Amino acid sequence: MGENRSDAERPETAPAPDLAAELEQCQASHLRTLADFDNYRRRTGREIGAAKAAERDRVVLAWVPVLDHLELALSHADADPDSLVDGVRGVRQLALDALRNSGVTRLDDETGAFDPTRHEVGAVVDSGSTSPPPPAGTVVEVLRPGYQADGRVLRPASVAVSAGSKPNNGAKSNNGPGRDTWSEPGKGPGTDTEPEAS
Repeated sequence: MGENRSDAERPETAPAPDLAAELEQCQASHLRTLADFDNYRRRTGREIGAAKAAERDRVVLAWVPVLDHLELALSHADADPDSLVDGVRGVRQLALDALRNSGVTRLDDETGAFDPTRHEVGAVVDSGSTSPPPPAGTVVEVLRPGYQADGRVLRPASVAVSAGSKPNNGAKSNNGPGRDTWSEPGKGPGTDTEPEAS
């Protein structure tokens, strides 16, 4: 008896959606999205290529005057050797200007404590003859300038640093010139002795 419900007692159901039409719309939307992404990828590739070409052209145009002046200096080298020196100085200035115009600065006035983020050690010098000797690790000379752009070091400056004052404890060294002395036998670099086995 409970099975014979009247139509009034049955809950109303929503009309069934047209699934075929909805599927077709989703597929069309998917294909449009794929086409849009493919167009975006191609357009971005063209824009990146154009940006690379423009940057290359900018760099080339900045350095062409340097090459022109080098060739001019070389063409006058035989006639007047002094003009070669003047020409090389002019070319150097053009190169520095090209770097500066590109936002690059030189690290050639480096003094003070050694900074591993800006420097690389090119030499360690004995500065015991100066009074007072600078502390160990102090930059005493720039051997090759470094370069930075936007606060980022492109190439660190190669510097000579002070070895500092060396203590004179009366011990003789057989390590040769420029090598550290070690007070304990069998310790330190270049030792030939090995610890005895127990």
